[in-house]
Amino acid sequence: MRISAKADYAVRAALQLAAAPDGEPLTAETVAEAQQIPHKFLEAILNDMRRGGLVVSQRGANGGYRLAAAPDAISIADVIRMVDGPLVSVQGVRPPDLSYTGPADSLLPLWIALRAGVRQILDGVTLDDVVTGRLPADVMALADAPAAWANP
Repeated sequence: MRISAKADYAVRAALQLAAAPDGEPLTAETVAEAQQIPHKFLEAILNDMRRGGLVVSQRGANGGYRLAAAPDAISIADVIRMVDGPLVSVQGVRPPDLSYTGPADSLLPLWIALRAGVRQILDGVTLDDVVTGRLPADVMALADAPAAWANP
């Protein structure tokens, strides 16, 4: 699985908004600078997130962007889906819409299991979990495994 630059930037921007004191709006420039995200790219991402209802924008002297819901109500998966679509696809097709034959027949349950695993992790972690550094125990157990940090 690959996380696109767009998804990475969107999650980082959402985390920056989640960390804003009292949900105060932040300008795109503030978020871009804090997270080292190209400003123009971030503007497009924030607009996608606004159209999708994940963030709201406010004009004026105290304007900017803020989350449309509490950080503990928005999962990392919500953010990724908002900007990139489905979490797992094979050649742009969702696994249940695939079919294989012959020796590749059991590939479909593998892709379905992969999707289930990705969903379990990304749907189970909220913006608040990441901002506060309190990741769920099952996620930490996976990350604590030495092999998780090695590149095969």
